[in-house]
Amino acid sequence: ILVAINPYKQLPIYGDAIIHAYSGQNMGDMDPHIFAVAEEAYKQMARNNKNQSIIVSGESGAGKTVSARYTMRYFATVSKSSSNAHVEDKVLASNPITEAVGNAKTTRNDNSSRFGKYTEISFDQSYQIIGANMRTYLLEKSRVVFQSENERNYHIFYQLCASAMQPEYKHLKLGRSQENNLRFV
Repeated sequence: ILVAINPYKQLPIYGDAIIHAYSGQNMGDMDPHIFAVAEEAYKQMARNNKNQSIIVSGESGAGKTVSARYTMRYFATVSKSSSNAHVEDKVLASNPITEAVGNAKTTRNDNSSRFGKYTEISFDQSYQIIGANMRTYLLEKSRVVFQSENERNYHIFYQLCASAMQPEYKHLKLGRSQENNLRFV
């Protein structure tokens, strides 16, 4: 279990040198870190030939999505996958669409995921990444009809309204969006 905590500033603790420092280490030999959790899961998968799970938890805005991305980068790097260290880019290639439909502005985060994600990474017999699958669940449906003060609806509604004058969207009869108040004709 990984608990994400956002320090609200960039820290130099996620580079390749840190990945290599945690690679092959035992849990507890080094400071607590996302890479320590990832290394333990990777090592247990290879040692016991059994599937592993990492649960990333934390409050809204804590960085759960970013933490999951760091674990994927760790796996790509230590497994020396043919996709090099960019597997997280491939796994999350659908993120702009997913985020438009499932992310919204909250009081703590301008791009807060309002849904859960389950990402399954597949490895071959030599423990190199061969693919991944992402599933979403638990979409916060109430946000469609109500937003708290200083919060917004899902990004997709604002993107659609911003495109209202495009010929392909005229049939939707969209109006202009206003902060916390979307108007549909």
